[in-house]
Amino acid sequence: MASYESRVVWALIEIEELMESVIYWLAQRYDSSSGGFFYAQSSEHVNVKIPDIESTAQALNILERYDLLSGMPDDVRQQLIGFFQMKQQDTGYFLDDNPMMAEDDVMVARALSYSLGALKKLGGKPLHRLPNTAGALPSYMKTPEAYGEWLRSVSLSNSWRGCDRLCVSGVYIKQLTEEKRPMYLHEAFSYFASIQDPVTGLWGQGNDYVKISGTFKLFTFYQQFQRQLPNEGAIYQSVMKTLTEKPAKDMCYVRNSVNLLAAMEREIELPDVTIVLEAIGLQLKRLKQKDGGFSREISGSLPAPNVGQVKKEEKYSELPQPVILGAGLMEGDMNATTQAVLIHRLCYQLAKRPFPFAKMAGVPFYSLIKSKEA
Repeated sequence: MASYESRVVWALIEIEELMESVIYWLAQRYDSSSGGFFYAQSSEHVNVKIPDIESTAQALNILERYDLLSGMPDDVRQQLIGFFQMKQQDTGYFLDDNPMMAEDDVMVARALSYSLGALKKLGGKPLHRLPNTAGALPSYMKTPEAYGEWLRSVSLSNSWRGCDRLCVSGVYIKQLTEEKRPMYLHEAFSYFASIQDPVTGLWGQGNDYVKISGTFKLFTFYQQFQRQLPNEGAIYQSVMKTLTEKPAKDMCYVRNSVNLLAAMEREIELPDVTIVLEAIGLQLKRLKQKDGGFSREISGSLPAPNVGQVKKEEKYSELPQPVILGAGLMEGDMNATTQAVLIHRLCYQLAKRPFPFAKMAGVPFYSLIKSKEA
């Protein structure tokens, strides 16, 4: 029987082979007229005339994770800065053209975070004041008490969607003054502690992957305020059992599980690392598409990823209207592919091996997008 060390090596080789086409796929999503990146190949065929905020920010994340941002030509960088600046409204928020986006509180908060993060990476700045100074924060942020009431009102019948709604409030808390922020954080962390399952360490309701995904969303809240995730031991056992024993039909299920494992402040033994890497390889293989990218689900790309957290067989009373980004074909999409790239990086972190940046540097990404313009 092969040793754990050799199995880790082979697992990483198989993952490398799955990821080789990603940069080429990404170059095909570039839109030279706007400077942004489309969600999928089919985006331009479903009346998405201009790339969306999330997909463009996620494309930048791919470039950053593969250490390809530093080689970005200045004209490409300036056009990307202009793309995000163009998306900002007088209220300070960043919105796409689809009017349904403004009705989805998660998308609105995430677009604000994505856009500010992208502009910072690119060396740009917003054109308008941000919502906290423009007086446009959500009404539940008026007082700590109102915030606490809002937290308790959010349904966790689908942990993933509910916890996503909870955690995006962190975007607004970060915009508060240092004097006000602790009172809001006290409301949040007190409430979260009171509803965590002491046995599994997970939050909310749904199947195991849904609860792990909700827990991951809350982890991002803890992380941005430098707090340790409580009851890590129970969470670790829940994630290990689910990831290695149950096929994931959604890329997010894989990413959320792997991200939680990699972020834990605990030593993961080599046998567990081996089993996890082999499971990840199998999961990624199921989600790889012929165009070189990865799809959100085994059945294909999601046409509207903003409602993808709640599956057809599931229900959630406060689900927003779909924001269509693609045709839902058997094709790669930006939402899934950026997560596959993060998983790629995290696999090396779990294996305690240096990431092969040199291999990615050999792909002439910027030449590829220039040739696409021609």
